[in-house]
Amino acid sequence: MRRHFAILATIVVLGTPSVAHAWGQTGHRVIGEIAQQNVSGKTRAEIELILGNEDLAEASTWADEERSNPDVFWQREAGPYHYVTVPTGKAYTDVETPDEGDALSALERFTQVLRDPAATREDKALALRFVVHIVGDVHQPLHAGNGDDRGGNDVTVSWFGEETNLHSVWDSKLIDSRNLSYTEYANWLMRSIEPAQTITWWTADPLVWIAESTRIRDDIYPSEEAVNLGYAYQYEHLNTAEARLQQGGIRLAAYLDYVFANDAL
Repeated sequence: MRRHFAILATIVVLGTPSVAHAWGQTGHRVIGEIAQQNVSGKTRAEIELILGNEDLAEASTWADEERSNPDVFWQREAGPYHYVTVPTGKAYTDVETPDEGDALSALERFTQVLRDPAATREDKALALRFVVHIVGDVHQPLHAGNGDDRGGNDVTVSWFGEETNLHSVWDSKLIDSRNLSYTEYANWLMRSIEPAQTITWWTADPLVWIAESTRIRDDIYPSEEAVNLGYAYQYEHLNTAEARLQQGGIRLAAYLDYVFANDAL
């Protein structure tokens, strides 16, 4: 991509994070690793043609790592590509896509690049890394923000006595409490995915993923009296976070198989 395919020159914050990195490195890499093990042989070959020896786990964090890149694309355009905004009580289809774009509009754009036979390998590499990242992002419930608190970034909580915010808890603190490497975590989670779950979860429709995240999002806010989060919150929500990692990995595989199918679905 020529870095000027973009839409506007300023980032407008619409209630979801502009600085937090969904899932952190561990979560994104877990999703990438699960997808790597579930894509078809054809898709795996297509990925290798674009990325060489770089696997999906490595590619998954690139869009966050480039946020400090001074290029205008990263500083003026790419920020909104990490989230969607869905007000409480509404579906994504009830909300107009913002002028500066969002995760779903970016996913559609980068998918077109991957399917364009005239696109360069460099353009396809940027597009593929973003697709991998975006699928992970929208499975983090607070990256389907309600428009009121920057995806939980403005919700101050403590996590086992450490002052932080709700978004950070869901990005990394919940899953980092397992104290596992991303490969250990991915293998652990893959062993518990039943074949029936893979079949049920196998959908390349991002509206399904966003609707799920929106429903979960509305149930994970602590009460004003319970902002000191610890073992009770971890017990209540860690399984949900891990399920979203599992689903994100399976959906990423499904989406990439869809992208690289001979015929559009």
